[in-house]
Amino acid sequence: MTEAAIPSTPRVKDVLFSALGHRSLLIGAIGLTLILVLAICAPLFTWHDPYAQDLASRRIPPVWYAWFWDHPTASWDHPLGTDKLGRDYWSRLLYGGRISIFIGAAATLMSGLIGTSLGVTAGYFGGRIDMAISFLITTRLTLPVVLVALATVAMLNASLTVITLVLGLLLWDRFAVVMRSVTMQIRSQEFIVAAKAIGCSTPRIILSEILPNVAAPLTVIATIEMATAILYEASLSFLGLGVQPPLPSWGLMLAEAKQEIFFSPWMITLPGIALFALLICINLLGDGIRDVTAPGGR
Repeated sequence: MTEAAIPSTPRVKDVLFSALGHRSLLIGAIGLTLILVLAICAPLFTWHDPYAQDLASRRIPPVWYAWFWDHPTASWDHPLGTDKLGRDYWSRLLYGGRISIFIGAAATLMSGLIGTSLGVTAGYFGGRIDMAISFLITTRLTLPVVLVALATVAMLNASLTVITLVLGLLLWDRFAVVMRSVTMQIRSQEFIVAAKAIGCSTPRIILSEILPNVAAPLTVIATIEMATAILYEASLSFLGLGVQPPLPSWGLMLAEAKQEIFFSPWMITLPGIALFALLICINLLGDGIRDVTAPGGR
């Protein structure tokens, strides 16, 4: 019934065929998969405790310093060197990826549930309900995310839970705006009218008819918001109001290494490259999903 009502919606086979030929999507998917495997399976790829300090092994440079500059302390025992407290940088990068991905995924899930619920409700019912939810969306858009997050975290004391909750409660507006717009377009389709005519309840129409047809734009918005949440977490950690030591957050690693930029530039370069790689892979994946799921193609 749904496919007959929307013949322009791409079929699963067509989407998979387009995905295999989409370079950006493949690069993003492969890169993100690699980062996820390294982060989730970090104990399998590391042989040092990311929290263990060794002051006698401070500021050991990465292994390539031994290749190009014959540095005496650089070795494969610490392939990416150590920080100012002697902690292995490779281990901290992998475990830091866990924190960034967890916060990004959890905040996106929370904001997605809030924004999708509000957007679908406003778009389906319209009228005063739409006006009330639109007022909430407008009110949220007037609040600067960074300033509100900084003030909230400063008052509640920074922690992993607080950062995740704050970002999840602040990043739902894009979900709400897109889902409201898409739902308003779908609610007048023939399959929705037919579902109402045969007596389907409102929850069933929303869950079985509307949500499956907004899955593609919802996925794209989720990738954008996940990248945004990860970047905000890194920013807060860099300012000292995010993940607290000794947890190995990439933003915190950048903050700890900013005083070493002239003497040990790799200490600030490596977490920056890791953060950039994660964000670019997520955005490439979202861009690719948007292209292959577009009804008329790009």
